[in-house]
Amino acid sequence: MIDGNAHPPINIAGDGPLRARFVTSMGTMVAELYEHRAPNTVANFVGLALGTKSYVDPRTGKPGSSPYYDGILFHRVIPNFMVQCGDPTATGTGGPGFRFKDEFHKELRHTGPGVLSMANAGPNTNGSQFFITEGPTPHLDNRHSVFGRVIEGVDLIGKIARVPTDGRDKPLTPVVLEKVEIFRA
Repeated sequence: MIDGNAHPPINIAGDGPLRARFVTSMGTMVAELYEHRAPNTVANFVGLALGTKSYVDPRTGKPGSSPYYDGILFHRVIPNFMVQCGDPTATGTGGPGFRFKDEFHKELRHTGPGVLSMANAGPNTNGSQFFITEGPTPHLDNRHSVFGRVIEGVDLIGKIARVPTDGRDKPLTPVVLEKVEIFRA
């Protein structure tokens, strides 16, 4: 069994702020990651993005060691709300085979567009799924762990949120998260 609360150290060269570049089939956006105010959540995300954190692939049931997010779909998109990703099965129920505790910081709120936050199924059920807000969503404060904010390419969130969807907010034409690159500015 994988301990979701154990996270590998973040070993990214440089001294600048930690960033994540999301390369999608519709364009690219860059987020600053709040490694000092949400250290466990950021370490989990970075570990999965780089393939340095152990996980179970929900499609195969077998241990995985490659970058978790590369090639998966934005499986839920809602205009004026958010876009969601992080489930390799694209069903909204898949995850990495572990859960970890919520991490809330009084300064990290869902105050506007571009907030990067963990999706969950209730308290302390974080795994791999995350969402990015298109606008303020204060009702999510202290329910979803904020761990970053998009600082470049914010307009891409609205473009993804407005692709045609089925009756369950799943894009009819797949929007692919091709890769996540972690770096320091």
